[in-house]
Amino acid sequence: MIEKYVPKKIIALVKRVLGTPVFQRIIKNASYLLSATGITMVLAIIQGIFVFRIISPEDWGLLGAIFTFTTAANKITGFRINELVVRYMRLFIEEGEQNKAAAIYKLASLLETFSASLAFILIWVLSSWGAEFFGKDVATQPLWIIYGTVVLINSTFDSSRGLLQVFTRFQTIAATNIIKSCSTLALAIYWYFNNGGLNEILLLYMGGKLVDAIGKTSAAIWTANQEWGSGWWSSSPLRILKADLKSIFTFAFSTNFSDTISLVAKDSETLWVSAFLGTEAAGYYYFATGLIGKIKLPISPLALTTYPELAREVANKKWESVKDTLIRSSRLAGVYTLPIVLFFMVLGKPAIELLYEENFLPAYPILMILLIGMTFDNIFFWNRVALLALNRPVYPTIVNFIGMIIKVSLIFILVEQYQAYAFASLLSFYYIFTVGFAVLGVRSELNKKMSVSEAA
Repeated sequence: MIEKYVPKKIIALVKRVLGTPVFQRIIKNASYLLSATGITMVLAIIQGIFVFRIISPEDWGLLGAIFTFTTAANKITGFRINELVVRYMRLFIEEGEQNKAAAIYKLASLLETFSASLAFILIWVLSSWGAEFFGKDVATQPLWIIYGTVVLINSTFDSSRGLLQVFTRFQTIAATNIIKSCSTLALAIYWYFNNGGLNEILLLYMGGKLVDAIGKTSAAIWTANQEWGSGWWSSSPLRILKADLKSIFTFAFSTNFSDTISLVAKDSETLWVSAFLGTEAAGYYYFATGLIGKIKLPISPLALTTYPELAREVANKKWESVKDTLIRSSRLAGVYTLPIVLFFMVLGKPAIELLYEENFLPAYPILMILLIGMTFDNIFFWNRVALLALNRPVYPTIVNFIGMIIKVSLIFILVEQYQAYAFASLLSFYYIFTVGFAVLGVRSELNKKMSVSEAA
C-alpha cells in the first residue's frame, strides 16, 4: 500500500540496498541496536551539556588520560574475546557441536577474568607513574587506582557480549545500552545541581560501566542456560576443545598483538597528547575524539551484526554473498556518514558553542581534521571483521604494525611545530592507510576464494 505514495526510484534504491536475505538479517538485527544508538546518542549529547559545565578542559583531559590508561592496561593483558567467541562459537554451532560452542564461552570467560586480574595489577603498579607522567600531578594517583577497578567490573563483559551477538540477542544489547545511558545522564544532572566536580564525574562513568557489565553478563548467562540447559558449565569440559586449541590460541594471541598495535597507534591518543602537550590540550583533543565517537555510534551496530553473518556465509563458502554484503554495507554507511560530515563542516562550530559553551571551541579544528579519517573508517567499517571471518587475522595486524611505525615516527618529527593538529592529522592518515590496505586484502582474498570455487 505504501508503494503508491513513494517514488519508484526510492523504492528501487531501498530494494537495491536491502535486496539479499543476509543483508536483511544484518539490518533487522542492527535495527534494535540502531534504535538504541539513536537514543543513547541523544542522551550522550544531553549528558555532555551537564558534564562540560561541571569540569574544565584541563580536568576533562585528566579524566581522558585516566580512562585511556585503564583501557591500555586492559588491552595489553587481554584479547579481543568477543571476536574469538563469535568466530568459534558460530563455527561450532554451524557444525552442530553445541558442547564445543558452550566450551568456547567457558574458556573465553576464564581467559577474560584472568587477563582482567593482570590488568588491575598492572594499573596498581603503574598508577603513580601514570599520574605523574600523563596526569602531570602525582596527587591524583588514587583516582587512577579507583577507576582501574573498571577492568574487574568488566571481567566477563566481552565474552558475554560475544555470546549475545552469536544468538542475535541484539534487543538485549540495545536495552542494556539505553539503561546505561539513562543511568549516567541521571547522575550527570544530579551532580550538576549538587556542585559536583572531577571526582563525581569519575564515579559517574564508573557507574555506567557497572550497570552495563551487570546487564550484559546476566543476559549472557540466562541465554546460555536457555540454549544449552542449566548444567552447561559442567557438561562442557574444556578438554573437548583439545584439537582446536592451537587454532583458538593463535587467533587469541593475534588479536592481543593487534590490540597492542592499535593501542599505540590510535587508542591511546589522549595519553600521547597529555604526555607531549599537557592535560589542557588533552582535554580539547579528548573532547574532539569524543564527538567522533558519537558520530560513529550508528556504525558500531552494523559491525556487530555484520560479523556473525559474514562468519556464517564464509563457513558455508558463499563467496558472492560475502562480496555483495560488503558492497551494500559500504553504501549504507556512506549514506549516513557523508551528510553528517557536511553538517559538522558547516554548523559544527556554532553547535559546539551552543551546547558545550565556548570553553571547548579550540577543539573544533581538531575535529575537522579527525573527520577525514573517520569518514574513510566509517564507510569501510567492515574491513577488520571481514578479514577475521575469512580467517585472516594476521594480515590486518601486519598492516596496522606498519602504519603504527610510520605514525609514531612522525609524531616526534611533527608535534613540536604543529601541536595537537599533528596528532589529529596522523590519526587520520593512520585510518586511511590501514583501512585502505585491509580493504585491498579482503578483495584479494575474496577473489582467490571465488576463483577456487569456480574451478571446482
